[in-house]
Amino acid sequence: MENTEQYLILRRRLDLLLKTGRLLVESSADTNRVRRNMVRTAEFLGFDVGDLHLFIDHNIIMANYSDELHSFSKFQKCTRHGIDFTVISAISKLTFRAVRKDYTELEFESELEKIATRPRFYSRMVTSVGAALACGGFCLQFGCDWVAFLYASLAAFVGFNCKSWLARAGINQYMSVAIAAFFSTLAAWLTTYLPAWTSTPLHPLLACALFIVPGVPLINSVDDIMDGNFRFGLERAVNTIFIMLGMAFGIVFALKFCAWTFDFEPDIMGISMEPHHSYLTYAVAAAVSAVGFSMIFNVPKRLLWVVAAGGAIAVCTRNLVSLAPDGFCPFSLGQGGIIGTLAGATLVSLVAVKAMHICHTPHQVITIASVIPMVPGVMMYRFLYSLIEVPAGQKDLTTIFTNAGVNGINSALIILGIAVGVAVPNIIARRWINRKKLIEFDEGIRRKRESGDFIDIDKL
Repeated sequence: MENTEQYLILRRRLDLLLKTGRLLVESSADTNRVRRNMVRTAEFLGFDVGDLHLFIDHNIIMANYSDELHSFSKFQKCTRHGIDFTVISAISKLTFRAVRKDYTELEFESELEKIATRPRFYSRMVTSVGAALACGGFCLQFGCDWVAFLYASLAAFVGFNCKSWLARAGINQYMSVAIAAFFSTLAAWLTTYLPAWTSTPLHPLLACALFIVPGVPLINSVDDIMDGNFRFGLERAVNTIFIMLGMAFGIVFALKFCAWTFDFEPDIMGISMEPHHSYLTYAVAAAVSAVGFSMIFNVPKRLLWVVAAGGAIAVCTRNLVSLAPDGFCPFSLGQGGIIGTLAGATLVSLVAVKAMHICHTPHQVITIASVIPMVPGVMMYRFLYSLIEVPAGQKDLTTIFTNAGVNGINSALIILGIAVGVAVPNIIARRWINRKKLIEFDEGIRRKRESGDFIDIDKL
């Protein structure tokens, strides 16, 4: 009877541990964060982490508790993948709070269920508007005027709502992406037939579908690979490649449709992305994009102003370092986009080390949402667009492959720069970040063990 009770306790606690990991994976936490939170949860639940083995994958999580004589394993599927920074933040806080306030197992389970069932902060319509304005902010960064900003936002609004409807209808993810990119691009093309109130009528074609770009999975994939989590990192990378392929095909089909219908196909590769605005405009555009994507990521409302400031810092720093001096930015250093992006991501990441304590939120929530305006979405789909155009045989193959190579290499190095910049505090000083909280946590775990509240595998 005693063994049966111990088995039931073990099974229940493994279920709680796996549910914690599942919520984090399905909310797009990086693998190291998932593992750290699961280990803290395991210690709170009374596991000896020396006997606990975790396997974290895109579709399944496994926990094995074993010694030389016993072995107990349990699996948990991960089915609904999305991005929810509120869940990531809430679980991180819960793992510390549960030990500090000496929660019971039932109290921990109740709090975890509240996190899992909590409604999003933003309605579907508000999120659509945020996504639309985020794409408009990208368009401003590429040098468009304010009328084109509105056109890009309008086209993105159409595409985002199309993608949301297709997702609710159960359409395949990659097909949904292609269809949404098609209608976004088509809407942006139709704005060129409006009265000539803008001097940059084609720029919305560059930015209207950027709400699709999987910036968080891209950054997480690089972060996972850098941390040695190759399997999960490569899975995320492959998923993002297929999303970008869907986006590129949708844009190509939209442009071909315009060519067939209106007998004119715009040269999307020839549209200039050279920005020529003041730093104030850069800051506003970056803040708008950061806040818009924060709504998609379900960042808590109280942090929107923090993310807006972070986005402005990241983009202005990048432009200061990367752009060549001109009349708008006479003090720029002209070091190129790769070095500039690394500098912007590093600076905002270092600032977030202090902000995370003031705002009581994980470092990732602030930094990822802040650096998203620097993700090279246009370069990525231009790279794929060039490759898709190869079978047409209408252009010089040398030019096509040169364009593809330049855009592909630059986008990969910029993403690497973002990931490295975001990870700088953890690379340099992980043991000192949250040092006080970790000491308090370890002390709380020691008290729990002294009280006998742990799982003795030898009694099973």
